[in-house]
Amino acid sequence: MQISVSDLIVRYMERLGIDLIFGMPGAHVLPIYDSLYHSRVRTVLVKHEQGASFMAGGYARIAHRPSACIATAGPGATNLITGVANAFAEQQPMLVITGETSTYIFGRGGLQESSGEGGAIDQAELFRGITRYRKLIERTDYVGQVLNQATQALFAAQPGPVLLSVPYNVQKETVDETVLEQVHFPDAMVRDAGQPGAIAQLAQLIRGAERPVIIAGYGCIKAGARGEVASISEGLDIPVATSLKGKGIVTEGSPLSLGCLGVTSNGEARRYIEEHADLVIFLGAGFNERTSYLWDTSLLDGKTIVQVDRDASQLGRVFSPDVAIQGDVRHVLEDLREQLQIDDAAHATAPLAPMATVPAAEDDPRFALIRGFYSALAQYFPHNAIVFDDNIVFAQSYFDVSDRNHYFPNSGISSLGHAIPAAIGARLFAEDSPTFAILGDGGFQMCCMEIMTAVNYRVPLNVVVINNGTMGLIRKNQYQLYGERYIDCDFSNPDFAALAAAFGIAYHRIEQLSDIDDLFQRADLEAAINLVEIVMDKHAFPTYLSSR
Repeated sequence: MQISVSDLIVRYMERLGIDLIFGMPGAHVLPIYDSLYHSRVRTVLVKHEQGASFMAGGYARIAHRPSACIATAGPGATNLITGVANAFAEQQPMLVITGETSTYIFGRGGLQESSGEGGAIDQAELFRGITRYRKLIERTDYVGQVLNQATQALFAAQPGPVLLSVPYNVQKETVDETVLEQVHFPDAMVRDAGQPGAIAQLAQLIRGAERPVIIAGYGCIKAGARGEVASISEGLDIPVATSLKGKGIVTEGSPLSLGCLGVTSNGEARRYIEEHADLVIFLGAGFNERTSYLWDTSLLDGKTIVQVDRDASQLGRVFSPDVAIQGDVRHVLEDLREQLQIDDAAHATAPLAPMATVPAAEDDPRFALIRGFYSALAQYFPHNAIVFDDNIVFAQSYFDVSDRNHYFPNSGISSLGHAIPAAIGARLFAEDSPTFAILGDGGFQMCCMEIMTAVNYRVPLNVVVINNGTMGLIRKNQYQLYGERYIDCDFSNPDFAALAAAFGIAYHRIEQLSDIDDLFQRADLEAAINLVEIVMDKHAFPTYLSSR
């Protein structure tokens, strides 16, 4: 049976398990939109294409499966780029579909043409560095092979975005429906436990260590290894520090949690590792600039180092491990438990070694409101909450993330304007999870129009804006490094109460600590859309020193 290429692409999305596609229609993708009309793949109309790619990224982060976004040729495609770049940096599987002018007018100056011919921009080339696979599909005779290549990239060990750019006339051409039989859709992940000899060596190192420490990263979350990390930690009384992206792998505030390791944290984890650890075990943690304190070698000096990661390119990338294990973190830990004969019974936890008392960042009264907000968030939503946080500095020290919550810092390429659309994408997958998007007032003005997308689709969402009338990181750097020569960091904000009224959503203003109790006790933070404004002095910023 002959079907249109646009129908084929929609059927392909259905086979991938995609149930939502975020985007904005344009003339050059209308055949695909028409094929979506009777599909089980639902469409979400955004206010800006960047919002579409951020929403798809948020969906992929919570669902751990391919997501999708779509835009028309030219400006539609270029507007997707920042969110696609973020997904590439996060190794998120994202199907990106763009339109193109018909092939028979390539090079003739068609409206929004981006074929790379005759002086037109080369749309596919713009995505070269931020996709795992990309293809401008100019003919139908190889479309099966293209979809197969795209699938392998989406389900690879290190997945990422895939771009399919389809000219208007090609979308309307027909192919045999059996083309999809050329596509290999991977079954469940093959068990990969790493090298058995290396796991036995790790077990021996743990038995011989006096003060082992685990540094757990986002790879543990991606592998679904929270339970295994907790079992190893509790079974052997091994304290756990996490990377920023790994917050919540073990419940923060519990006896064996060292909290978050990183330049903007309170320093507890770093002090313990430097002063007490003799064995440091990295589990799915990349040890990037933030986590490593700008790659400070003193953190790991004189210690035995083990690194476990599914991504071979991470092994030894920034330090030389004594033992390196390439494998799925969860499967490695399952085999390690067997080697160490750890069962699931409750274990008493030994106290951590004593640490010198130092002034904690949370004692600073200038941050009382944001500290109080995070404390209440942890108290009132100890499980099933989703938090997308663009303003990561405060959460690193103030937010104790439960192992039953999902905390997503703005990592990747750390783009402003990310939290709101990403949170919308995530909530559309996790429909029963209270969802928070936390961001500064500068980033808010880059993406606040997507609140209307949440309104349009009745997506419950809590948007928390830290209002200090400045780009906080820029002002901090200009204060510390540039002699207080402030330029282009301060600005005026809209009336947030009036803005919330215009969106038709609830508004809450936090000016004093009692306002926090009122918010969490009286507001509907689970099923409504709320705009929460937290007032902060623009002269109040953390004292950590940026490197540049």
